[in-house]
Amino acid sequence: MDSVSIVIPVFEEEESLAHLYGSVSGVMSALPNKYEIVFVDDGSRDGSFKVLEEIQKKDPGVVVVAFRRNFGQTAAMAAGFEHASGDVIITMDADLQNDPNDIPKLLEKIKGCDVVSGWRKNRQDKFISRRLPSIIANWLISSVTGVHLHDYGCTLKAYRREVIKNVRLYGEMHRFIPAMASWVGATITEVETTHHARKFGRSKYGISRTVRVILDLITVKFLQSFSTRPIHAFGAAGLALGFIGFLISAYLTFEKLFMGKNIGGRPLLSLGILFIILGVQLVIMGLLGEMLARVYHESQGKPIYTVKKVLGEGIPQNSNVKSH
Repeated sequence: MDSVSIVIPVFEEEESLAHLYGSVSGVMSALPNKYEIVFVDDGSRDGSFKVLEEIQKKDPGVVVVAFRRNFGQTAAMAAGFEHASGDVIITMDADLQNDPNDIPKLLEKIKGCDVVSGWRKNRQDKFISRRLPSIIANWLISSVTGVHLHDYGCTLKAYRREVIKNVRLYGEMHRFIPAMASWVGATITEVETTHHARKFGRSKYGISRTVRVILDLITVKFLQSFSTRPIHAFGAAGLALGFIGFLISAYLTFEKLFMGKNIGGRPLLSLGILFIILGVQLVIMGLLGEMLARVYHESQGKPIYTVKKVLGEGIPQNSNVKSH
């Protein structure tokens, strides 16, 4: 029977945490799996950490990781994965919009695959500011990565530990985890989940995140296609520009030598020289990228967060871990 870690990033959700803990522990207590709940406090400035501290004192099966400052949801996810001990890792939001009652559905589905992604089919958010950008982003991400999902933005997902441990997270890349997992051959499926309207506080996300998502998508596509061969991306563009610049320069040289035309003041000459210079620069960037790729793949990655405090020991020290 797989052990389960529930990873929950938290940022200023003081009012939701007690309700969330009660719901999650209630659902998991009815299952036969050993489990732990890993809360990651992403530098909350309200009373979130105090609430989590009280919960952990009462329940040794809870692990609390507290950041020194706000590092963002991706870093919180990475810390949660690092401190999770379960065979299956389930992620969910702390704002009560994800429904813990969907957890058994994810656990049942993951028996036949490596990643189960939640799909908020009936999403309870405003259409213009939340749902429409999400629809566009999901279509764009699916088209670019080739991993077609209805809802990349749904935090409620389940991962097999052996798959997620090979995924390194940076920027805002937590939403791209299924796509990155597919690079290592993970099988991915989708399941409809319940979505609730926010009960407490306000959303930390807005339409301004669209720009960051697009930039991270470019990064993901580059890593997906060229992470081990950057020279193929930069070098191909460099050779193309250099060749065009060479043709332009050759044509102008022909006009100068054989037709006696004055080419010194022609914009085409400047364009040809510019293309040649850009071509050389792109090839050099490709070579530098090759060197950096070697360093990246051959060295130990540095953590993208600093931890102030860790409460609880989790599943490995199972003297206090719940079993139902």
